[in-house]
Amino acid sequence: MSGVGFVQQANWLLLDSVDAQQALATLRQGFAGVRCTRLFDGTEFQAVSEHGPLLVDLHECPALAALCHHDPQTWRGLLIASEASEQALLSHLQRMLSVSFGLNHRALLGYYNRQTASYFFDACDAADLSRWLGPIRLLRWFGGTWADLAIGSQGWQQLRNPQWAVERLGIDESLTRRQRERLQSCLLEQHIWRWCQSAATDYPTMASHVQQGLALGFRERPLLDDWLWLRLQHPRAPLLSAPDGLSASARLEQLRQRWQRDQP
Repeated sequence: MSGVGFVQQANWLLLDSVDAQQALATLRQGFAGVRCTRLFDGTEFQAVSEHGPLLVDLHECPALAALCHHDPQTWRGLLIASEASEQALLSHLQRMLSVSFGLNHRALLGYYNRQTASYFFDACDAADLSRWLGPIRLLRWFGGTWADLAIGSQGWQQLRNPQWAVERLGIDESLTRRQRERLQSCLLEQHIWRWCQSAATDYPTMASHVQQGLALGFRERPLLDDWLWLRLQHPRAPLLSAPDGLSASARLEQLRQRWQRDQP
């Protein structure tokens, strides 16, 4: 389906209002009559509703729908095509917010973020998509993975609801193993991207440093960050084996001392 064809069908925008100040200002100044609903209102996330996503009604405003498509870097979020009523769609989108994993863990699923969506929906098969999309017929967003963002290869992503006969999405829906793995990859690759921004290092190099650190057992975030800082200072230093029985922090300290001692 062409972008123009989808724009003609898109009747909602789920705007990720974080870092979307220009879009919010344009809504207030140029589209004051467009109906907007805060997604977190009436949910357990009500306290931070002001910083949460907005469900923007595009039914009577094709000009805004076209603007969202032509300027996706300003209008960050998900374009939705659905024949459901506003209340039915809103209820489903709110049900998607809270998920569970393991026996006693719950979390907010930020599926409305374009990067998160690129990982999460990639982990869904046809049955999963039928459950998670529910009343949504088509979903479209401009984005990709954090690696895609780093190398400038983002593009339009589109999902069509397979509409299999499945049970309705549950309250605190349990994530599958694949979904958990992809979301963990999202968090890790976001961390790599942030390091690239702060250290002015290319993504493949930083990703390689991260994989080295994980292989060495530096899995806790503070320890991994210490490793990355050390590796950036000594990018070509050899990875020598450490004595058995050392803790991860002790191994890192041993590397630090050895590399500093061998530094010319």
